[in-house]
Parts: sequence; structure tokens; C-alpha cells
Amino acid sequence: MSSLDDLLKSVEIPRMAKVRQTFPDDHVSSPAEELRRKFRDSGAGSQLKKGQTAALAVGSRGVADLPVLVRTLAEELKRIGVKPLIIPAMGSHGGATGEGQRSILEEMGVTEAFTGAPIRSSMETVFLGTTESGLPVYMDKHAYEADAVIAVNRIHPHVSYRGRFESGLMKMIAIGLGKLKGANICHDLGFASMHKNVPEMGAYCLAHGNILCGVAVVENAYHQVHTIEVLPGSEIEQEEPRLLELAKELEPCLYFDTADVLIIDEIGKNISGTGFDTNIVGRYGTSCISGGPQITKISVLDVTDVSHGNCSGLGLADFTTRRVFDKFSFENTYPNSLTSTAQAGIKIPMVLKNDLQAVQAAVKTCNIPDKSAVRLIWMKNTLEIDTIWISEAMIEEAQSIEQLTLLGKPEKTVFDRSGNVLRSSFG
Repeated sequence: MSSLDDLLKSVEIPRMAKVRQTFPDDHVSSPAEELRRKFRDSGAGSQLKKGQTAALAVGSRGVADLPVLVRTLAEELKRIGVKPLIIPAMGSHGGATGEGQRSILEEMGVTEAFTGAPIRSSMETVFLGTTESGLPVYMDKHAYEADAVIAVNRIHPHVSYRGRFESGLMKMIAIGLGKLKGANICHDLGFASMHKNVPEMGAYCLAHGNILCGVAVVENAYHQVHTIEVLPGSEIEQEEPRLLELAKELEPCLYFDTADVLIIDEIGKNISGTGFDTNIVGRYGTSCISGGPQITKISVLDVTDVSHGNCSGLGLADFTTRRVFDKFSFENTYPNSLTSTAQAGIKIPMVLKNDLQAVQAAVKTCNIPDKSAVRLIWMKNTLEIDTIWISEAMIEEAQSIEQLTLLGKPEKTVFDRSGNVLRSSFG
């Protein structure tokens, strides 16, 4: 037994109780039909001519029903005789390579076979011009050469800065469509300037590019489509802030203000740009944002396979597992960080040999005198927090919160002989 094993072997993990968190659940019953109706009502199709091409700009986030939405747009374009094509609008994601970005699309289910539209992925760009403050603006070459571009994205609070435009259409147009060049330019002065750079570069692209419209998706806390809006290019700058406020109202949360320990089963780029939604967890990689619960120690147990070793956000945790360390890809993680100029999230925290030790280490170091009273929350990821597990010390508080329902008695977390969780923490 190593000295590390000896240090942690006596640390007890509290019994955990399953809890349901309840959020408003209004959502669109058929996102495909809603989009079809909104696209036709918008009149966007009437601005296109038979035989023209339209590029569907798709990002790297796991937007609810994304493959279905992209396929529906492709079908609508074909119906009026327009040829659809799909382009990744991801800035520097996917290791800043065309192949990597295509792979991200396909891993999310946005494939040529499913959507019926070809994917054109490269890092080539075209220079559109320079903004009044001197920011160069670029656009993906395939998008530029199409007759029109339709941007498809979720409107969502950003995990690293605040502004009238955060994660959404304007950011996709300014950074995503600009590929590595656009991402570098927009991020170069740091997140403190993002609230100015995104709308400035986005507005320039809208004025000088070929953006026909944007499909804005707002999700509820259950990762379902709550709202779909088809915004003409000329209205994106005016209307997106309203949708961002709606997204903030619907954002999921933890109904606890404090915790000693948080265990996250998995992080990943398909979950959030920072691996996990920092707004929910209250851990941030920049000084441009704050808020959320106060959590003393965080352990991350795994990274999603679809992330291809992109472990962005891992550095915001205190502990992780050897499994995550072995998946960590410098090639897929570092380009995005170098582009954003934020390095806190890609540092490697203390690496423990298995799940058991990653949990024990967080409990041991959470700085409370009575470890049996540890306030511990265990979640799958920050996209799916309707069901979580809480330690016995939190049950009395949970019973006083209207939006929480206990789903069973506290039970021990079971680990296999290798020290990894035997059951899913949400089984």
C-alpha cells in the first residue's frame, strides 16, 4: 500500500440520497414542426432562388434535437429548390482542424446520412474587412461562397463573461464562422473585451456577409427545446438579447447555496464550452464572471468520449481520476485554450487512481472538522441535473425546499474491486 493509499483509506464517504430537482418544463412538443412553421413564416425562403446554395452553420454544442433541426432546415431548402450544405462554425474547436470539426458534428449526430446534406469542413477563411475599432473579420470560405448562410445555435448564458450577447448567434457569426482566425482576433484581448468584440465583429459580418437568418434555440432546464425563433439577419442584433434573458430565466441550477464537495461524473465539450456549465457550479476560469453556489472542493471522474480528449474545464476542478488523465489530449485541448487566452480551465488537477480516491480526497480536504457531516452533492453532468444525489447532512435542508423531492433512503455508494463506481450515480 502506498503512502497515498494510507492517507485516504480511512476517509468515509457519506451515504447518499437520490433527489429530484424540479424546474419549469414548458417545451415545444415537435421541434421539427415548430421550426418548419417558423422558417416558412419568416419568409427567409422567398429570398432564395432555385438552384442557389445555403450553408447551415452548426456549432459544437450539444443543442437539444440539433440533428433533427438541421435535417428539417435541409428539407425546407430542398423543397424550394435550394441546395443545402453543412459547415462547422466552431472557431478553434476540434483541435482547430477541419477533420476534427467534422468529427464533432458527426459525433453529435449531424451526419450527411441523417441530414441529407453534404458537410464541408475546412479552416479556410475569407477576409471580409475591418471594423471601426480595427478588428479584422473573417468568414468560413465555404460559407462565404454559398449564396446564403443560416446560423443555427442555442442562446445560452456564457460560462466566462457577461454581456448583451453571450453564447448564441452573434458569437457564432463573429467567432464560429471566423474559424481559428476569427476566434483568435475576438479573444486576443481577453474575456474582459468579449462583451464588446462579439457584437462589433458580429455586426460587421451581418452587414458585409451573406447571413440570411439565424435559428435561435432556447432550452429549458431539462435540455428540451423551449423556444425556436427564426430571425432575419437584419434582426439578430436587436432580438438576441431578449432571448438571452429568457435563457437565463430558464437556466437550471442547484437549489443549495453551499456544499463542501461536488462530484461530477463527466464533463465534455458537448456539455459546455468549459466542460461543465460554470454558472451552475459556481467555478469560473476568468475574473469576468461570478455567482452560483459556494463549493469548497470539486472532483471530476470522467470526460465524455465525444470530446475526443478535449478536457477543457478540468483545471477548474480540484481532483480527477487516472481515467481522465489518460484521455487528456493536448492536441484537442490546448488550441482552444491558446485561442481564448484563458488557461485556468486546462490545467491538470490532482490525479487519483480511481473514483473512490477522487471522492475521498475531496472529502478529506474540504476543511470541515466533522467529516461525517460533509455536505456532498453528486451529479452526472451539468446538462442533466434534474436528478442528483446528496449526503445525509443535506437531507433536512432538502426537505424544506419546495422544488426538491427525496426519491429514496440514503444508501452507500458501491465501488468495484478497482475502486470505480459500480453503479451509475443516477441508476
